[in-house]
Amino acid sequence: MKSPLLTLPGAVPAEGVDEGVAAHYGDLFREQRALADGTGFVDLSHRGVVTVTGEDRLAWLHLLLTQHVSELPPGQATEALILSANGHIEHALYLVDDGATVWAHVEPNTQDALIAYLESMKFFYKVEVADRTADTAVVHLPAGSIAEVPEGAVVRETPHGRDLFLPRAGLEPFAAQAGPPAGLLAYEALRVEQHRPRLGFETDHRTIPHELGWIGSAVHLQKGCYRGQETVARVQNLGKPPRRLVFLHLDGSEVHLPPAGTELRLADDGPDGRKIGFVTTSVRHHELGPVALALVKRNVPVDAPLVAGDTAAAQEVVVEP
Repeated sequence: MKSPLLTLPGAVPAEGVDEGVAAHYGDLFREQRALADGTGFVDLSHRGVVTVTGEDRLAWLHLLLTQHVSELPPGQATEALILSANGHIEHALYLVDDGATVWAHVEPNTQDALIAYLESMKFFYKVEVADRTADTAVVHLPAGSIAEVPEGAVVRETPHGRDLFLPRAGLEPFAAQAGPPAGLLAYEALRVEQHRPRLGFETDHRTIPHELGWIGSAVHLQKGCYRGQETVARVQNLGKPPRRLVFLHLDGSEVHLPPAGTELRLADDGPDGRKIGFVTTSVRHHELGPVALALVKRNVPVDAPLVAGDTAAAQEVVVEP
């Protein structure tokens, strides 16, 4: 769904999964600094929006999600996953309940598959699931923002800022008074700095929550059964995940960033060394320079210099080995 804010001065469209909103508005580092300072906003109107209504909504979702939501207070933000039977991550939901409706935003173009799964699990519960993507837009206000929130907007407040669920028709009026726009590249740079994983970027078909540090923030370890719980409990109590998320400081002398999927090797092993991981997201940060998130084998020494393709990389621990 193409955002009307792509008509703003300097807007350059994003590509790939983020198609439909702006990658940037002409000055990537200025946009990053604005967000870091608590000003401006990010157009996330390409993301899917799903709602659940009905008196059983929280108790029902509690049975399906990795997060404890049966007693979720109105206005309290949380995030949750849906796992496969083998414990692999299939969906990531960013939730808030407004007292009558659970609102969730999800990765672009994943809402259809999510809704199909939720509909298949309704049984006798008094719930209604709806796709609200066509009439609801998500925008992000950074932490510290004093921008006025439109009346009636549903707000999901987190330590990283506020996600607003706005009527799509109100997106342009909101942008006119919310301060300078920042594109997806600026938003992603701060996400990488904050070590926050993203479905489809830091995940593949076999990712389990422990590998990305999603235990606690998106996975509650003291709740009842849900699909994939056996894998979560087994890894938590008896073992370690096969891979771990790391933060990489990349060689700033390189012109090009190593793209997602670039193989990682131990620097001491040379260009013919064995693959020990891969880059998941790489960005240019306004203060840190070129940095990335990556998945590496759990037993890779935490102080070992790495090479991402031809680019030297120093790792910083995100998930402990």
